[in-house]
Amino acid sequence: MKFEVTILGSSSATPIFNRNPTSQALNINEKLYLIDCGEGTQQQMLKFDVKASRIEHVFISHLHGDHYLGLIGLLSSMHLNGRIKPISIYCPPQLKEIIDLQLKYSDTELQYAVNYKFTNTETAEVILENQDVTVETIPLDHRMPCTGFLFREKKRMRKLIKEKVEELKIPVEFYSALKKGLDYTAPNGRIYKSTDLSIDSDEPKTYAYCSDTIYNEMYFKQISNADLLYHEATFLNNMLDRAVETRHTTALQAGEIAIKTHAKKLLIGHFSARYKTLNELLDEARSVFPLTDLAIEGRIFNIGE
Repeated sequence: MKFEVTILGSSSATPIFNRNPTSQALNINEKLYLIDCGEGTQQQMLKFDVKASRIEHVFISHLHGDHYLGLIGLLSSMHLNGRIKPISIYCPPQLKEIIDLQLKYSDTELQYAVNYKFTNTETAEVILENQDVTVETIPLDHRMPCTGFLFREKKRMRKLIKEKVEELKIPVEFYSALKKGLDYTAPNGRIYKSTDLSIDSDEPKTYAYCSDTIYNEMYFKQISNADLLYHEATFLNNMLDRAVETRHTTALQAGEIAIKTHAKKLLIGHFSARYKTLNELLDEARSVFPLTDLAIEGRIFNIGE
């Protein structure tokens, strides 16, 4: 099953050349989930071939503009392009008021439904569950109410060993039961075990998206053992005082968080515009957690590999 994230934006409060504000597109079994939607996200989607028509769920971490100012434009373009399929937005409750006001004064009535699910920044909760994934909020500690999002793959059914089931001429209508772990009883009474005719599916993977937050261990347990941990790393550690003042994290701290939460791999982003190049941030995080990578725009990361 595909489980990968495409980086659309990696800058913090302001865009700079080659870096747009935060946004990511998560592909889970060929279904797209948009995580944050900073200014310029539409252009990035066009550039990196992320189809807006395939997005059914949008997750907004908080209401600082670099995380949502691209959303009204995206919703409007979907309307102009003839979308009729509903879209769900998981966000702070005030975002609905902001979107409604912009639609009102632009005299726009969307021809598709927007379903809002308001996030709770005090307590982690499941906000979405379908056949592919469970999504939980991660309460964070920022200058305003903010959540991250934890994506957990659902365990897939077993995989049939095609050659064996065909050799035994097992009817197709029994395939689903075998995938679920049930044994097959032939007309002559012989029992064929599911474990002999199929193999177990891969272990489910997790992606933890930690948006803006100061270093705070309150969320560490929830994100433990993530296959891929995305964590903001706005500043180098020589600007720790500024990070504390603005309630952000440094690259060194992001590496320490990855160690303490037993992450398998770390992805850092939300870089301050003061950094024209990112090598220092990468080196600092890698000094404590070597399996660190940069959230470079256009890059695709396969979760669990």
